[in-house]
Amino acid sequence: MKNQNFTDLEVYKECRQLRIEIAVLTKNDFPLDEKYKLTDQIIRSSRSITANIAEGYGRYYFKENIRFCRTSRASLLETLEHLITAFDENYISKNQLIELKSKIDTCGRLINGYINFLKKQQKPKDED
Repeated sequence: MKNQNFTDLEVYKECRQLRIEIAVLTKNDFPLDEKYKLTDQIIRSSRSITANIAEGYGRYYFKENIRFCRTSRASLLETLEHLITAFDENYISKNQLIELKSKIDTCGRLINGYINFLKKQQKPKDED
């Protein structure tokens, strides 16, 4: 069955849950003096994950969609780096980091799978 919207994609749904969890985490566990520093960076990078999936979905060519998915994957890893920093600064626990890294790994596998799917759908002239 063909997806009618990016919100139907499993990769989007999983990344959205990660984004929501990070938003809650930053509201509750980060100090106020990080509001315009680390908190802002981690929120922006986590939002970029889903935003790039959505923007890529709206592109006409598979190659363009793949490019946005790669940007999404880069934002996912940026988010992980921010979480590692939060752990290093004692804003989150080791267990929180492990749990979030597991979710990030799942999102990464889904993004890679979606990229591979898109590559297979390309016409030869639209190859990456």
